[in-house]
Amino acid sequence: MARIVGVDIPNNKRGEVALTYIYGIGRSRAKKILEEAGIDLSSKVQDWNDEQFAAVRGIIGDNFKVEGELRSEVQMNIKRLMDIGCYRGIRHRIGMPVRGQSTKNNARTRKGKRKTVANKKMATK
Repeated sequence: MARIVGVDIPNNKRGEVALTYIYGIGRSRAKKILEEAGIDLSSKVQDWNDEQFAAVRGIIGDNFKVEGELRSEVQMNIKRLMDIGCYRGIRHRIGMPVRGQSTKNNARTRKGKRKTVANKKMATK
């Protein structure tokens, strides 16, 4: 296991895939990092030498917000929306979908487990 920005990236995977284990780095950003560092995209992490690790660490540290810094920025953005009371902030606060999705049938991930509401029985005369 190699350690980059506080994350253990797997040795047995290609560099492009291994870098995606870092929060804030996807496939396209991983490709850009490896091209800038001069590392072959198909080489595995276990084949990298110390200079290549140092180059990747330097590029990520200088150019990108990743891991804790990025997570805290995202949380601050959500908190700001909730504080100003905009529509998106209210949706975040009550745990509903934020981006206009339908909630009549789906949206179980955001709404949580079903809460069954029982029907009232009609009083017989």
